[in-house]
Amino acid sequence: MSGQKPSLKSGGSASRFQVDVVTESSAPSAIPASAPAHDASKQPPEESKGRFKVVGFADPGALGSAMDIGLPPDVFHEPDTAKSDSVSLHSTGTGHTHISDSHSNTYYMRTFGHNTIDAVPNIEFYRQTAAPFAEKLTRPSLSELHDELDKDPFEDGLANGEEPSAAEEAAALAAKQAKGGTVKFGWVKGVLIRCMLNIWGVMLFIRMSWIVGQAGIGLTIAIILMATVVTTITGLSTSAIATNGFVRGGGAYYLISRSLGPEFGGSIGLIFAFANAVAVAMYVVGFAETVVEMLNDVDALMTDELNDVRIVGTLTVILLLGISVAGMEWEAKAQIVLLVILLGAIANYFIGSFMPTESKEPKGFFGYHTAIFIENLGPDFREEETFFSVFAIFFPAATGILAGANISGDLTDPQSAIPKGTLLAILITGLTYVAVAISAGSCIVRDATGDHNDTVSDTVNCTDAACTLGYDFSICKEGGCQYGLMNDFQVMGLVSGFSPLITAGIFSATLSSALASLVSAPKVFQALCKDNIYPGLGVFAKGYGKNNEPLRGYVLTFGIGLAFILIAELNIIAPIISNFFLASYALINFSVFHASLANSPGWRPSFKYYNMWVSLAGAILCCVVMFVINWWAALVTLLIVLALYIYVSYKKPDVNWGSSTQALMYNQALTHCLNLTGVEDHVKNFRPQCLVLTGYPNSRPALLQLVHAFTKNVGLMVCGHIKTTSRRPNFKELSQDHTRCQRWFNMKHIKAFYTPVFSDNLRHGTQFLLQAVGLGRLKPNTLVMGFKNNWSDGDMRDVEIYINTLHDAFDLQFGVVILRLQEGLDISHTQGQDELLSTNEKPPASTKQVVISISLAKDSDSDSCPSKTTSNQSSPLIMRATETKSPLSLTDQRLLESSQQFKKKQGKGTIDVWWLFDDGGLTLLIPYLLTNRSKWGDCRIRVFIGGKINRIDHDRRVMATLLSRFRIDFSDINVLGDINTKPKKHNKLSFKELIEPYRLKEDDMEQEAAERLKAQEPWRITDNELELYKAKTNRQIRLNELLKEHSCNAKLIVMTMPLARKGTVSSALYMCWLETLSRDVPPLLFVRGNHQSVLTFYS
Repeated sequence: MSGQKPSLKSGGSASRFQVDVVTESSAPSAIPASAPAHDASKQPPEESKGRFKVVGFADPGALGSAMDIGLPPDVFHEPDTAKSDSVSLHSTGTGHTHISDSHSNTYYMRTFGHNTIDAVPNIEFYRQTAAPFAEKLTRPSLSELHDELDKDPFEDGLANGEEPSAAEEAAALAAKQAKGGTVKFGWVKGVLIRCMLNIWGVMLFIRMSWIVGQAGIGLTIAIILMATVVTTITGLSTSAIATNGFVRGGGAYYLISRSLGPEFGGSIGLIFAFANAVAVAMYVVGFAETVVEMLNDVDALMTDELNDVRIVGTLTVILLLGISVAGMEWEAKAQIVLLVILLGAIANYFIGSFMPTESKEPKGFFGYHTAIFIENLGPDFREEETFFSVFAIFFPAATGILAGANISGDLTDPQSAIPKGTLLAILITGLTYVAVAISAGSCIVRDATGDHNDTVSDTVNCTDAACTLGYDFSICKEGGCQYGLMNDFQVMGLVSGFSPLITAGIFSATLSSALASLVSAPKVFQALCKDNIYPGLGVFAKGYGKNNEPLRGYVLTFGIGLAFILIAELNIIAPIISNFFLASYALINFSVFHASLANSPGWRPSFKYYNMWVSLAGAILCCVVMFVINWWAALVTLLIVLALYIYVSYKKPDVNWGSSTQALMYNQALTHCLNLTGVEDHVKNFRPQCLVLTGYPNSRPALLQLVHAFTKNVGLMVCGHIKTTSRRPNFKELSQDHTRCQRWFNMKHIKAFYTPVFSDNLRHGTQFLLQAVGLGRLKPNTLVMGFKNNWSDGDMRDVEIYINTLHDAFDLQFGVVILRLQEGLDISHTQGQDELLSTNEKPPASTKQVVISISLAKDSDSDSCPSKTTSNQSSPLIMRATETKSPLSLTDQRLLESSQQFKKKQGKGTIDVWWLFDDGGLTLLIPYLLTNRSKWGDCRIRVFIGGKINRIDHDRRVMATLLSRFRIDFSDINVLGDINTKPKKHNKLSFKELIEPYRLKEDDMEQEAAERLKAQEPWRITDNELELYKAKTNRQIRLNELLKEHSCNAKLIVMTMPLARKGTVSSALYMCWLETLSRDVPPLLFVRGNHQSVLTFYS
């Protein structure tokens, strides 16, 4: 700093700080004629030398003893060194003639700020370039105002604290041990069989042949491969998620929610469970329709076809419910029986395809022939069918790959079973579909009449495959034929060796799919309800028996299925169900992509055969298929998922599953933080980032609420808590407090961070926080504290620590904000304020809500200005009080009401901004940010500035121009021309009484004794110090009078905080200034920026 001091004390300061040509024009006349200009420029060093010479307390050795009590040897700086009057003050031996005569008419007619290098607000400071024909004017830096004159800046290094020892944590069991007798399935019985049964549906027997007829063998294989690609990619993604840690019950819901978080998981889980429940109805109705057709063929209908479907469907679903409720073991046995029947039906078809008979030829089945294969190789779309419409009909036959994953809780080793069973099932069923397509296309013609007489004649020109085999089916081109691939849905029964077995296969396919869905839906729903994503559904989370069967879920699924069975018209609901399944597949694929993109160290699936980009392609394919199948159903699905997503996001369930969303948020935050560090701060992007010394967050609610009002969604807010302790720090307790307080912030919707530290005193703890809190550009730039209301009642060592904390903040180039309420800020000692410290924020068992009516009388002191909170009569205050404790004292009642004043809407009023010195604009920015909030929206900004008594109108216009350039709305500008007027006599006497206990009174003792006492008690006020800063002291007294006169009814006063130079102004005198300035006024916010511009009028 030695290089900077000459500029501070040289003639250059005159050109820098005489910034307002209007207000400073008369300043030279105020300088006594006996004081040459060059003496004025050299005066500050003389001032400092004389000051230390007279007092004799600048000896570093003497001050060093102050460290014995843990305090640094620095004391306050005085920014207001005399500029015009101090020449005679220090050029003579007697000293302070101008200060003693400072309140003459000549003195208080001068421009406000004439006797300080602290600059008043000026538009020139905010320009980016110099004004025409002039140098660019800059305000004094914080270091120039605040650093010691004769010492190097304070450069205390923080002591290296001991590294906290690693806390030993007991390993918690992730899952309960399996109960004795619990039924668990392996990968064949639990996954492979289920998936094959669910994928092999009715489509295999009654639609596959029609698809081959429409699309031809080539495009049918393409359709099968396209569907298989989608399901295979989804199977790979499912395998990756399932092998990335322990998988519990819940199937698709569990996989998605634990990967993408509760928002996606909760929304997809609900519709997936619902889709499975309705799918029960779909499959059962398919079974019932087949049964009713058989009854109709033998004229055995009970009533009519529609009601018979309902009757058969109801009886069937009751039977399936009984099997499911009997337990998973019985359901698994039933699935095996159904699989045997289904495999028998498929084998029956292939065996029959090699045994053509003449009786089947008129119906189109000739056995394997090359001519038929070639003819059926290409497409022949009819009845406005297209490739995509046929694909939409087939694709639901390829779904069902999650049947095994849906009972993940009942698998012995889901991490191994799900990949093996799912992928093998996709392979087997895919090959089966391709084999059936090739087989049907090679041995069955598209159209046949069924008439033995339609043989080839010589007169007819016949060229199709049937002609080469001796039959002429050309009449079918006109329509009306009932046989062949295109016309007979039961053609596979015709081909098979034993057609009733094909019917049994259809029954098996429908019933197995219905049974799988009937089991899947309750399992998924039970897992969803256990997580309590949707309030009110918890009743379905209860399980029964050794397998924790969701009996209530079974009943609910039965009810939903039965309702849709009774409708018996599923043509509209079926596409939506298919889209629900596809939405689940899309999110599973997206989960793998998202987890891989987040690059979280926790994403380590043991299944390695996946790729993030393939998974992303799978997710996109699923969405495309959704719209191909049915565009309006896809839109409905997306809207439902979006609505549920928004609902869960709004409810914010209190769960933490380590989702990839969380990991990606971290990645993005880290990336943005690193990107920010490469960009220099710009004044347009300045935002107050506050380190608020709140203690526990609910200890000082007024401070917390006020700062939150101007930082929410604008800047960073960190609540610092300095825990002073003489014993060994309990870091485990510190961690628990951090978790509790951060949860409390979330519960109260306060956007802030909580940072506790252990330290031996407030100053050292604040040093830790000021230096360490933050990340790159995301670090505090403003220190916010509460005013020390009880300073005069406690140990003055605490005042020394408090004031030195402010100095440390200025040394680190922080802005400083201090809030004072007359009643105080700390309510931690009152009843009911220990809620935060209790476990999980639960109130004590013996608490009740007490409504206290507080009636407050106006203060009788004529000079006092009661705050708005104390003038409200009978204001009800709801608080938590215990029945066993005594009622609150009146003081505590007033304190509690005062602490809540910034929580409510402020109503119409004013925020009075006393912008006395230019600190960069922070004093003006904070009120502006406050008025942007709805709670402060009805308040208007009034600006008070110092000025010259005979140029008030001009000063007002200049300030109005500056504010309009800043685009800050204001209701009024008041120029105070009487700041330098003498304060009232009784107020001066009050100040004298206030400082009396803290004076050193060195004239009454030996110099050595005085120096020793000053070293031991550095806060002591010397007589020389009092005389030297008499003018500044009178200014604080006078400003308090003006505050009471002009801002008595303000909702909030924001005022430029006076600065004290380190090593010059004692803590007691500075504290007395702040006390005097802020006494008996409405809530007052002292603000002092770091003298870097935070406002600009450039775009």
